[in-house]
Amino acid sequence: MPKKKPFSAGRVPLILFLCQIVSALDVPLDHGGKAKLLDDLVQPPTITQQSPKDYIIDPRENIVIQCEAKGKPPPSFSWTRNGTHFDIDKDPLVTMKPGSGTLVINIMSDGKAETYEGIYQCTARNERGAAISNNIVVRPSRSPLWTKERLEPITLRNGQSLVLPCRPPVGLPPAIIFWMDNSFQRLPQSERVSQGLNGDLYFSNVLPEDTREDYICYARFNHTQTIQQKQPISLKVISVDELNDTIAANLSDTEFYGAKPSKERPPTFLTPEGNESLKEELRGNVLSLECIAEGLPTPIIYWIKEDGTLPVNRTFYRNFKKTLQITQVSEADSGNYQCIAKNTLGAVHHTISVTVKAAPYWIVAPQNLVLSPGENGTLICRANGNPKPRIGWLTNGVPIEIAPDDPSRKIDGDTIIFSNVQERSSAVYQCNASNEYGYLLANAFVNVLAEPPRILTSANTLYQVIANRPALLDCAFFGSPRPTIEWFKGTRGSALHEDIYVLHDNGTLEIPVAQKDSTGTYTCVARNKLGMAKNEVHLEIKDPTRIIKQPEYAVVQRGSKVSFECKVKHDHTLIPTIMWLKDNGELPNDERFSIDKDHLVVTDVSDDDGGTYTCAANTTLDRVSASAVLRVVAPPPTPAPIYDVPNPPFDLELTNQLDKSVQLTWTPGDDNNSPITKFIIEYEDAMREAGIWHHQAEVSGTQTTAQLKLSPYVNYSFRVMAENSIGRSVPSEASEQYLTKAAEPDQNPTAVEGLGTEPDNLVITWKPLNGFESNGPGLQYKVSWRQKDGDDEWTSVVVANVSKYIVSGTPTFVPYLIKVQSLNDVGFAPEPAAVMGHSGEDLPMVAPGNVRVNVVNSTLAEVHWDPVPLKSVRGHLQGYRIYYWKAQGSSKRNRRHIEKKILTFQGSKTHGMLPGLQPYSHYTLNVRVVNGKGEGPASTDRGFHTPEGVPSAPSSLKIVNPTLDSLTLEWDPPSHPNGILTEYTLKYQPINSTHELGPLVDLKIPANKTRWTLKNLNFSTRYKFYFYAQTSVGSGSQITEEAITTVDEGKLAGILPPDVGAGKVRAVNPRISNLTAAAAETYANISWEYEGPEHVKFYVEYGVAGSKEEWRKANVNGSRSFFGLKGLMPGTAYKVRVGAEGASGFVSSEDVFETGPAMASRQVDIATQGWFIGLMCAVALLILILLIVCFIRRNKGGKYPVKEKEDAHADPEIQPMKEDDGTFGEYRDTSCALQPSNFIVLQ
Repeated sequence: MPKKKPFSAGRVPLILFLCQIVSALDVPLDHGGKAKLLDDLVQPPTITQQSPKDYIIDPRENIVIQCEAKGKPPPSFSWTRNGTHFDIDKDPLVTMKPGSGTLVINIMSDGKAETYEGIYQCTARNERGAAISNNIVVRPSRSPLWTKERLEPITLRNGQSLVLPCRPPVGLPPAIIFWMDNSFQRLPQSERVSQGLNGDLYFSNVLPEDTREDYICYARFNHTQTIQQKQPISLKVISVDELNDTIAANLSDTEFYGAKPSKERPPTFLTPEGNESLKEELRGNVLSLECIAEGLPTPIIYWIKEDGTLPVNRTFYRNFKKTLQITQVSEADSGNYQCIAKNTLGAVHHTISVTVKAAPYWIVAPQNLVLSPGENGTLICRANGNPKPRIGWLTNGVPIEIAPDDPSRKIDGDTIIFSNVQERSSAVYQCNASNEYGYLLANAFVNVLAEPPRILTSANTLYQVIANRPALLDCAFFGSPRPTIEWFKGTRGSALHEDIYVLHDNGTLEIPVAQKDSTGTYTCVARNKLGMAKNEVHLEIKDPTRIIKQPEYAVVQRGSKVSFECKVKHDHTLIPTIMWLKDNGELPNDERFSIDKDHLVVTDVSDDDGGTYTCAANTTLDRVSASAVLRVVAPPPTPAPIYDVPNPPFDLELTNQLDKSVQLTWTPGDDNNSPITKFIIEYEDAMREAGIWHHQAEVSGTQTTAQLKLSPYVNYSFRVMAENSIGRSVPSEASEQYLTKAAEPDQNPTAVEGLGTEPDNLVITWKPLNGFESNGPGLQYKVSWRQKDGDDEWTSVVVANVSKYIVSGTPTFVPYLIKVQSLNDVGFAPEPAAVMGHSGEDLPMVAPGNVRVNVVNSTLAEVHWDPVPLKSVRGHLQGYRIYYWKAQGSSKRNRRHIEKKILTFQGSKTHGMLPGLQPYSHYTLNVRVVNGKGEGPASTDRGFHTPEGVPSAPSSLKIVNPTLDSLTLEWDPPSHPNGILTEYTLKYQPINSTHELGPLVDLKIPANKTRWTLKNLNFSTRYKFYFYAQTSVGSGSQITEEAITTVDEGKLAGILPPDVGAGKVRAVNPRISNLTAAAAETYANISWEYEGPEHVKFYVEYGVAGSKEEWRKANVNGSRSFFGLKGLMPGTAYKVRVGAEGASGFVSSEDVFETGPAMASRQVDIATQGWFIGLMCAVALLILILLIVCFIRRNKGGKYPVKEKEDAHADPEIQPMKEDDGTFGEYRDTSCALQPSNFIVLQ
């Protein structure tokens, strides 16, 4: 058998004709033209339309109480009012519509609505039973006036809370409340001011702007379209200052205390009251919970559900979250809801316990039964509610308990069971489910019929279905008992039972996926025990309609034209209708829209034309559509264009291709609102430098072609860039490649030179051509040379692509003419110009003669010599070089090697100055000529003496053996006497307790002395000493020292500390000693020794010796005992001294040093000599020992905070150097001198 299943709701649109319902076989009284087939059938009445249970009427209009029913034969109607029969014939104002039970009460002509208030019920009756309507409660609407009341003005202080009551009159239905002013403008509401559900107006706190005299509550009664108005309420909010003025005006001074401003306060609830409240709501209604709070600042309301969450899709907040609403409330929404009012001062909670009750609602409503005699059936009436509803049965409008007995029925609670029914069992049953919140009333009939099958579907109905879609063949039927249905295909086919068919309970045959072979004739057969009926229908399967070319998304500018295409393919037996829609509506009635075959064309597009355009193809069986969006955009606005660099050019094309030129053509890109000023053309040589682009040419921005000059044998590609005032575009795509023909080179190498590296060769060099300049394959060079002053022919050789050629066997330093010419496989470049070069140099052969020395002063000498013949130089004359050295005494121990110094004088000079000489010394010198190869032989040595100079400071000064009235001085002679010492000068003076200097004593001491005792001094007195040596030239640098005589123990017994005893000198002042300078060419390292307090800041002062310029000062970083002087002049004598900053400042003795000459060369590299390496190791060891000793002395030395004042003494006279013509050479010092213990080299 074919499968059977209930008819799916999802297939309802596909049903062409369905009549029967599975659970109730109804007599189809309204089956159109086919009702004639059932004219002889009877059916109990059924109520089809009635007025609502709670029927509120407008008292100004006629009352219409509806009651419509159907049945066979047609039913008659009667009414009850308030439970008793309502005789409409006795009331001339009441009429019943013909063929209907609807009452019309004409109160407009005469009568009052209140007269007809009551409970009405309609009964529809025929021979098979009686159906009844609900109880219809008829009440006229009421819109009463407000009662008269006197409303006193309200005066509040700023910040207080307020509730303005509305209390509207009770109307039917209840009024809608709102607050307005005299101008009928709604009063603004906010989190601070809002209207409650009861209509009152709540102020959480009042503000001065709330002051007004027209707070008016309005009640609108929608049923009667009337609005009632309450008396206006006046509110005045005064500030504290105003309130104080009012109090002061009405009270005496003794009574007046003054009003205080409203303090901020935590929230409290205005409604509801207390901490808890109850709320009851009916199932299906909207649950509304309200919490309004007062406080300052204005509280904010929050809602939560205890032990649960608020339903997401049914929860809404109203009235600034003061009202919580839950729609379609059910029993599951019962529970405790908590509202929380919160401000900055605190929070308050209120719990609302919600209980959801329910009026009765259907679980299973009773359904009509059509049974044949002897069959069984049931009527089920099942409802639910809270509390549980009571179920009551009626038959034909009479309680079943008092109705006539029927042996075929049995009542079992909410179910009536029928067995072996007969025709007399036909009746209408009413089920009433009720509880305290309402009731449900349902009519269901039992109709007992004995009828053979009848097919209601028209014979030979043609069904046309699109392939691959479901096909539904209808077989509407009726019969009692209920017939069985079978389907057959063709005239001789068997019953359909394949899995591809589905037989629905209403008789419809479904082919889920109809194919072409489903076409044919189908027969429906209906059978029951009383007979059989059949009907034939026909099925045709059609090809689906398809859109094979769909319209496409388009973006067009305003004012332009757009076209949409839509091509349709369909079954040849169906005629499609093509329709164009815009935004699912008809196209605008505008001549700009035209349809031409498969196209929709819109001209002069405007902004309103934007939207979705749909092409819909309709046949009688199917409909297909396709849509596209039209987006209308405006052109870039002229007043505010967007400026940018140009778009790159495109469509590059090469024409007029010649050997050395080509024409390039291109199409400019968009200039982006800034005119193109020029085009830049670049080329690439794909043969030699692929990927590297070079500048070719520039043309005006108005040109789109350029004639380009080309080089031979280059595989060219070109690209173009456009430039405007904003900038340069990205490059265009590269053009096609163009390989030019090879040609002879058109240029020769550059930078041709001839210079020998040996006395017998000539090295010819040049800058070779690059690949681009070669003009062809096989690049080579022809190198030619000959002597400049001879008659020799050119000698030539062809070399590969190199940059050098060496000619051997040449005479020494002879001028040559040289040429280098390019050539390739095609030919030679033009004849090159000759350049001059020289073969290699050799050492000069002759020494300078007639060397003369003129001693200028003790540190400067001038040397003269005769030039050598140029031919003897055998090279480029670079200058003359003087070697000079100081003779060493044979009596010195550890005699070092002779330290030679070198000065070079550039060019052809024949004299020069020797600076920085040692006074009172014997020097020897010689002169040599220099060329590019090196030095020539030396001239005969020439010796000279420097005169005496001033000596350096004595090497040391010590004060020993102090007594009460004497001090002994010991010293070492100057390290550089610079002549014969004639005497020493000692100057000393006392210093009193206020650090003032006493009279200065000058004492001369013979030169052969190294010790001197001063007597007759004051006891316990501090003295300062100044000591220096003298030669016949003048005084040298001084050394200073301080000491005190011992104390008279008889007078100062017990005062001196234990460690101060007789015979010991106390260093009472800080001291700087052993000042030394190690000089180089442009810098000098200054070091010294210091005794005294720690954390002293030193400075170094220096200047040119013998000059009158001011001392230059340099600060020493920290308390270091060394410093580097930079930026000194070579070969110059400098004076230097070291001082300390602060109130107790003191200065060391001066020292004089010389910087080295400007340049030294061709010296012996002593760094590789064994003796020098050993000496440096000894120096390093000595420095380490001295550093350790210095550290120990510094930690153990005495610290005496004694302020020192010194008078500056004149520097020793130093003879200035006599500069004849300012000729000084370049100097280099080959000496290596030992430095003092505390030093560091700063460069």
